[in-house]
Amino acid sequence: MVTDKKFVNFAAKMSSVRFRDARDTADTCPQMARRRRPAPALTLERSLLNTHGEMIALLRGILVEKRPGQLIIDAGGVGYDVHIPLSTFAAIGALHSEVTLLIHTHVREDQISLFGFLTAREKHLFELLLSVSGVGPALALRILSGLSVDEIIPAVRRGDVAALTRINGVGRKTAERVIVELKDKLAAAETAAEEPRVGRSQLEEDLHSALLNLNYDRREVDRTVEKLRRDGMPAAFDAALRAALQQLSPSSSTSARRAAGE
Repeated sequence: MVTDKKFVNFAAKMSSVRFRDARDTADTCPQMARRRRPAPALTLERSLLNTHGEMIALLRGILVEKRPGQLIIDAGGVGYDVHIPLSTFAAIGALHSEVTLLIHTHVREDQISLFGFLTAREKHLFELLLSVSGVGPALALRILSGLSVDEIIPAVRRGDVAALTRINGVGRKTAERVIVELKDKLAAAETAAEEPRVGRSQLEEDLHSALLNLNYDRREVDRTVEKLRRDGMPAAFDAALRAALQQLSPSSSTSARRAAGE
């Protein structure tokens, strides 16, 4: 029993010595104190960055849940909650099939949301709508759900306030702002798009735009789309995109070249 009591006393002394040493080191050596601070936790915003420090632009995975306005996609064991317009819901594949979506990542102070689109035109128009004062992502998605891209663009060109106000949640003032602020932007976007198309179909246009958004070289993209057309373009966008990515070399992406230090 004496031996046990001595051991307990010795352990208590050593515990107090260790505590004093740690405290004294922090007081006398601020550098050591700073080292002891835990590393900051990985934030949600940083977790959504890819290896090049860019936000998610494309998501490919298994469709595990779908409802009007929302999908859940399993990509690499992680379930991503993606907000979508009704047009994407109507055209997306069946449950448990592999799907590919173009993604707009919307970052706020208290929330990060993913918005998915099957075509580059829808994604581009969604982002143009976000540039309109007073239009947030929920309203932009509602506009894209109420009218198709082929209906919204002519309505903006004509200044058709009545067509836009037929969308649930869009009042007259909002419709007028959309028309005033988007008319010039749509004209500029169309001018930039007036490059040789060689009779491309809408699917080929969407595929071309999606690959450019992924930072692939324009000449490589032109050759890849043309080759797919000759060999037989898949009917679905996600299948066409998958086929194009298999043909494109990583070195043709500007992001890949930056990562390689070129």
